[in-house]
Amino acid sequence: MSQNPLENNRVYLCGKVVTPLNFSHESFGEKFFTFKLEVPRLSQQKDILIVTVSNRLLINVNLEEGSLAEVLGQFRSYNNPSNVGNRLILTVFARDIKNVESIDPSKNINEIFLNGYVCKKPQYRTTPLGREITDILLAVNRLYGKSDYIPCIAWGRNARFASTFQIGDNIKIWGRVQSRDYQKKLEDGRVEIRTAYEVSIFKLERVEKSENVS
Repeated sequence: MSQNPLENNRVYLCGKVVTPLNFSHESFGEKFFTFKLEVPRLSQQKDILIVTVSNRLLINVNLEEGSLAEVLGQFRSYNNPSNVGNRLILTVFARDIKNVESIDPSKNINEIFLNGYVCKKPQYRTTPLGREITDILLAVNRLYGKSDYIPCIAWGRNARFASTFQIGDNIKIWGRVQSRDYQKKLEDGRVEIRTAYEVSIFKLERVEKSENVS
């Protein structure tokens, strides 16, 4: 297979730290923390994204609220053991992080590349205004036999093309990581505001089987 687990899931973000570091977990003596990074869009909207970082990357890095940071990493998924909120937890896992002096939203400050497999039949729909949308769930291989399950959304002609994908198709995607608030009605009738994280697709292509043969 031509896929490289270190190359088939790449994220670059540049934004402002908007929450304190929060301890997440410890693995083999390495401690991991999470924080939220605010990444501006050209439209004046902002994506608030969860970043997970090792304490070993925090040497000489300032992640106090208000500081500016550049993150290189991968978009990863984890099952939510608490059963509260979303069933899937999505976070940008930092492989490198550093401070920057400024942010220029006109530059590419939110980029992601994924190379994975369609693991659920794509859902095509149109909005009341006639805009075409297709939801894709992509399984992306990770090291040690694990996979990340990444929700992606295509628009317009990309949505129409994505609607033809079949389960098991190998797909490459270029886009940005976005956050989106929505209302969830609970069993007791209360309405809760939740945040969905997904990849907004700019470009995508189906990989022919011959390309997967080394």
